[in-house]
Amino acid sequence: MTGERTRTAVLFDFGGVLTTSVIDAFDEVGRELGAEPGQLLRLLSKDEESSALLVAHEEGRIGQREFEDGYAARLRAHGVTAAGPGLLARLQTHLRPDPDSLALVARLRADGHRVGLLSNSLGDDCYAGFDLPALFDAVTISGEIGVRKPSRRAYALACERLGAPPEETVMVDDLRQNLDAAARIGLAGVLHRDAASTASALARLLRPADAR
Repeated sequence: MTGERTRTAVLFDFGGVLTTSVIDAFDEVGRELGAEPGQLLRLLSKDEESSALLVAHEEGRIGQREFEDGYAARLRAHGVTAAGPGLLARLQTHLRPDPDSLALVARLRADGHRVGLLSNSLGDDCYAGFDLPALFDAVTISGEIGVRKPSRRAYALACERLGAPPEETVMVDDLRQNLDAAARIGLAGVLHRDAASTASALARLLRPADAR
């Protein structure tokens, strides 16, 4: 990694970092609907209409119900006849908080680091049960700012809200393409697999508070 021990702030992704795996949640909903393994996510990435609906929802241009209705129609067109409204709400029932990652956030803040959230929208209720203002120094949600990861503008706005320039900030995300985009404006990146390995990676990147 570059920039070791030079960073002072951290941005965390939400789904799959502070929660259990989003991929596993999609797979579980797919099984409930009788879809082929991986079909729900594959459609969102490969089907042009489904991808456009996801981007529009994550950027706040359409609401949850409009996304769910449109995506359900695309699933039915691809043979998933049980699909109907409520897909994001159904997905959220399979996303559980990761207590180890939440403890890491609290520990970093207690150690004097600025810590923010940068999340692509996952639906109206995906943050239910999380007191985001209490957990983070700054919260940036794609649907509220009108731009989503991996847009460089999303990272720039999150850093601005956090009060930390990109060259002093680390992005923690479970998707490599999001970290690659963050690196283009100067953020260091940690690919999240579990809280323990993320904590170890951050320890190599973050400057101790008493050394600033």
